[in-house]
Amino acid sequence: MELRHLRYFVAVAEAENVSRAALKLHVSQPPLSRQIRDLEDELGFLLLKRTAKSVSLTEAGRTFLNEARAVLQRAVEGVKKARAVATAGETDLTVGYSPTPFAEILPKTLRGFQRAMPKVHVRLHDWSNKAILDGLRAGRLQLGLITRSPKTGALRDVRFEELLRQRVCVAVAPQHPFARRRAIRLTEVAAEPLIGLTREDYPNYYDLLSIIFSKVKQKPRVIEEHDSMSGVMSAVEAGTGVAVAVDFGYSFGNRVKFLHLTAEPKPFSVGIVATKGRLSPAADKFWQCAKEASAKK
Repeated sequence: MELRHLRYFVAVAEAENVSRAALKLHVSQPPLSRQIRDLEDELGFLLLKRTAKSVSLTEAGRTFLNEARAVLQRAVEGVKKARAVATAGETDLTVGYSPTPFAEILPKTLRGFQRAMPKVHVRLHDWSNKAILDGLRAGRLQLGLITRSPKTGALRDVRFEELLRQRVCVAVAPQHPFARRRAIRLTEVAAEPLIGLTREDYPNYYDLLSIIFSKVKQKPRVIEEHDSMSGVMSAVEAGTGVAVAVDFGYSFGNRVKFLHLTAEPKPFSVGIVATKGRLSPAADKFWQCAKEASAKK
């Protein structure tokens, strides 16, 4: 007998209808009916009286329902107590992140995590992808929120799960001649002075540029580098040049304008990463909260 059998039985008994119980449990009706019959076979007596449209409890079923509820409640309490013991030593969770691509989902992730684990303090580190991966491997970080490098080998020794994909655009100042258009050809962008991230800290950014402009005869000229996307966008806003980036309009409002590229490059993959192996309870909960936040985006 498994807890699943008890949960299924309680749901059917409370709904007094197998179809309604199946909808509540998000399972199909035939397997649910089969599980209840398996439970009855194991017990050696009937729990339910069945008609064409409903079910009702037998005398033995009514007695067993109270006991099943008590067992399930004890299981829930046991999980809570075990989780409290497991996380008693966890007071901090260190997470590296790139703020711009995660500006929309990170607050939702943190709110969900704080509700679930109010005693664990999340320490955020605004680092580059390279620094985040180095920090994970060295044990300075437990989790990272990164953009996936076009060189897939960079993630060969870590666990990565995609949270969302973001469109690659060109960012221009509101007063730039391009700003009056909705889309720009890659050949036109290649002819513009480009603002980029620092090559040493963000080598994957230059991998991306080489892939995007691989079929363009004139290669882009990076005239200025900054160690954060906020710095890049400030230079774009000032009119120094344009920048290739994902659509960060959520973060920068009307300071810059994001235009579509033609032909449109493949979207960025951004996600959550950790070293391989079992996650701590706090890290696992943060991982799940990030997935839930991105699903609601």
